[in-house]
Amino acid sequence: MANRVVITGMGVVAPNGVGLAPFLEAIRTGRSGITHHPLLEKLQFSCQIAGTPVLSDALIANYFSELELRNFNSSGILYGVIAAMDAWADAGLTIEQSGEPDWDSGTIFGSGTTGVDKFREAIYKIDDLQTRRLGSNVVSQTMASGISAYIGGKLGLGNQVSSNSSACTTGTESILMAYERIKSGLATRILAGSTSDSGPYIWAGFDAMKVCTFKHNDAPESGSRPMSASASGFVPGSGAGAFVVESLESALARGARIYAEILGGNLNSGGQRGTGTMTAPNAMAVQRCIRTAIQNSGITANEIDLINGHLTATSKDSLEIQNWCEALQRSGENFPYINSLKSMVGHCLSAAGSVECVAALLQMQHDFIAPNLNCEDLNPEITSLISPSKIPQKQLPFPIRVLAKASFGFGDVNACIIFKKHISN
Repeated sequence: MANRVVITGMGVVAPNGVGLAPFLEAIRTGRSGITHHPLLEKLQFSCQIAGTPVLSDALIANYFSELELRNFNSSGILYGVIAAMDAWADAGLTIEQSGEPDWDSGTIFGSGTTGVDKFREAIYKIDDLQTRRLGSNVVSQTMASGISAYIGGKLGLGNQVSSNSSACTTGTESILMAYERIKSGLATRILAGSTSDSGPYIWAGFDAMKVCTFKHNDAPESGSRPMSASASGFVPGSGAGAFVVESLESALARGARIYAEILGGNLNSGGQRGTGTMTAPNAMAVQRCIRTAIQNSGITANEIDLINGHLTATSKDSLEIQNWCEALQRSGENFPYINSLKSMVGHCLSAAGSVECVAALLQMQHDFIAPNLNCEDLNPEITSLISPSKIPQKQLPFPIRVLAKASFGFGDVNACIIFKKHISN
């Protein structure tokens, strides 16, 4: 018999809040974490605003020793380790410093491009014929699995320890991969999540593609405008989100607090066929992903109370809403409520799905729907499909029983996960 799977811990490092309490307050009140970056202006970026977490040296010292921080230069690993260790502590779990590894616990923690600043640092040393001065931690900070390796060592994990990478679907995908491993009985708990580096070497390619907004450099908090008629591209962001994904049996046995149950989900690709390309979604695949996620979860489309959308503030926002309408067969006033965290934090790239899932589950836990910022001029293509009342622009008290989260990424890849509020018997 398949195990039921729940979320028992969360951690977050976001542009508008580091830690669950500050982040919760930020999404309740609609506080933006997007600011002007003088370095981007100096480098002549078109988009000179971004969402970057603010971390003090004192906070970082709670997670890394002085020795670990020597020659350390990877914001993605920094964000990911902090979020992961916070999630572990939030779940009421301890760290065993000696003895055998925790054979029942593992991590699937993803990234997109990580350790870029460290890699750049290494390239300059190599070019200056200083290869022997690279130090001993270049590989661990720049390898694709660096984030899961750091977390695995910090927590002494003995089950699967690996990193996934699927563009903007990475975070949502990691939770679904953890869900499947626990459901099948291969692990008791998996620390799932994703992270993304900060800085110009991550964001430059998107700026060159002209998919980032350039119209709000003097008003950063107005820049990220999902579902708005005046949306002009996304605002880059960064951070990390983390989850302790655990069997219901284990959670109940140790008296853990349960944020939500994972009912199911789905991962697929549009194969870059039809309307799908490297950067554009195949609508048929998106709709299929959502429908299959609902089917796998054993619910009906009418049970969904809230959608936490991907919604990037680009021309694809109206297509996403159309895909939801088609997949759910719901529209107008019958459509679920929908919101996009990107209006507050920007597009956190490989961390987007995980940071947004933390926001979604906090809304479920505290019975409210967070506001959508900067969409006072709703896109008429969207309001022709769904009622404006379903896109709250102020915090809305609302009991959320079933929540759908979807992420879509470069490479024409899709992920959709269904959460249900856990009610103790």
